Amino acid sequence: MRIIVAGLGDVGHQLAKKLSNEKNDIIAIDIDENKLSRLLDSADILTLHGSSTSIKTLQKAQVDGADLLVSVTSSEEVNIMTCIIGKKLGAKKTIARIANEEYLEPDNQEYFAKIGIDFMIYPEDLAAKEIVNLINRTAATDIVEFQKGKISVIGLRLDKNAPIIQKSISEVSKLNPSTDFRVVAIYRAFRTIIPKGNDKFLPNDQVFVISKSEAIEQVLKLAGKKDIKFNNIMILGGGKIGRKVASLISNKMNVKIIDSNQHKAEELAESLPQTLVIQGDGRDIDLLAQEGIIDVDAYIAVTEDAETNIISCLLAKHLGVKKTIALVDKVEYVPLTQTIGLDSLINKKLIAANNISRYIKRGELLSYASLEGIDAEVLEFKAHFGSDITKDLIKDLDFPKGAIVGGIVRGDESIIATGNTQIKPGDRVVVICLPDKVSEVEKLFKQL
Repeated sequence: MRIIVAGLGDVGHQLAKKLSNEKNDIIAIDIDENKLSRLLDSADILTLHGSSTSIKTLQKAQVDGADLLVSVTSSEEVNIMTCIIGKKLGAKKTIARIANEEYLEPDNQEYFAKIGIDFMIYPEDLAAKEIVNLINRTAATDIVEFQKGKISVIGLRLDKNAPIIQKSISEVSKLNPSTDFRVVAIYRAFRTIIPKGNDKFLPNDQVFVISKSEAIEQVLKLAGKKDIKFNNIMILGGGKIGRKVASLISNKMNVKIIDSNQHKAEELAESLPQTLVIQGDGRDIDLLAQEGIIDVDAYIAVTEDAETNIISCLLAKHLGVKKTIALVDKVEYVPLTQTIGLDSLINKKLIAANNISRYIKRGELLSYASLEGIDAEVLEFKAHFGSDITKDLIKDLDFPKGAIVGGIVRGDESIIATGNTQIKPGDRVVVICLPDKVSEVEKLFKQL
C-alpha cells in the first residue's frame, strides 16, 4: 500500500516505522527537518519537508495515488484540514488524530465522513479504555481480545514463587494436558522470545499466553496469580484520561480522583457525581495515606508528568497496592516496566499508532495489534481455500521461525492450535510473530 503519514511526533514516527517494516510504501511529511532526519536514520522511508495542509506539498507526495492518508500532528485543526484537502486531491482513505471526544459521537462521525475524514483517532479515549481493560482483568499486564473474547492474548509477569518457575513449557504442558491455552511469547531481559518446548520459565519473565475465555482462570493459577475483583480505585490526574476512566468505572467501583488544580477539581466534582474528587498533590505521601491508599485495589497515575506517574506508582506498590498503572509519554520507558517493578505502563501514542494500524487491511490480514514494549506482533488472518496454510498440519508446514500459530476461531468454536492442528478454509487464525517475519507469514495465507 502507498501511505502518507503527516506529522512525525511519537505517534507518526512509530506508525511510519511500523508500516514501513510491513513493506508498505511510506511518504512522511513534517515541517520539522530534525524529525524527518530522525526517521530516516531508523527506517527506509521517503520524507518530505513541508506543511501537510499545503496543496503543493500533498501533490508532491502524490496524494492522488495514496491508498491512505494519516494525519497525526499535534494540531487537531491541521489534521482535519489535511484530511479534507487530501481526500479532495484523491486519497482513497483518510485518518485524522483528534483531541475532541465530541467528534466521536455517531452523528458527528457521519458529518466528518461527508467532508472527507473516514476515521478519527482520539488517543486519550483509547488509553482510557486500555486502562479499564487492565482493571477488569486484574492480573494481566496486557490484553488483546479477538472475536469478542472467544480468544485472548494475555500478558502476565512471573514472580519467583510462581508454580511454573524453572519448569519448561513441555513439562507444564504434560502436567496440564488441556489444550485451552498456549504460551506464545516470552519477554526476558529486553529480548522477545517466540518459545519452544524446552524453554524454561524464569522469575520476572513477562509471559504472553493465548487462551480460550474458559481457561483464563487456569492460566492465572499456573502463573501464581489471582483475578481478584477490584472495588476501590484511586486515580492521580484529572485530565482527559483520568476523567474518562472514572466515568467508565464509577458506576460499579468506588473511585477517588486526585488533582492539584482547584478549578479542575471543582469541574470534576460537578461532572462526575459518583466519584470522590480530592484537590491536592498526589506526590504527598501524607495525603495519599490520609485518603486511604493502603486500602485501594488499584492505583492509576495519569498526570501529564511521566516521572510523577512512575514514582507515585512505585510508592503505591511499596504500600501494598495490588495493581498500579502509569501513563508515560516516552516510548523508551515502556520496556522498563518489569525491571522497575510496575504492573503496567500505558503510552497513549503507541496505543494510537497500533489502533491506526488496525485500519490498514492488507491481503488476508483481518486485524493487527502490538504488545506494548516487546518486539512481537499479534495478527489475525482469514484462511482461504487453496492457500498454503490449509494444505497440511501446522507441524508439517514450512512455518517461519520467530512466528507461532496461537489460536483459531472456526464459526462459534475457538481452538488453541497445536502442531497436530490443521487450519481449514474460513478459519480466523491468530498468529504471534517477530516484526521481520510478518511478510513470510502473510505468504502462507495468500489466496491463490
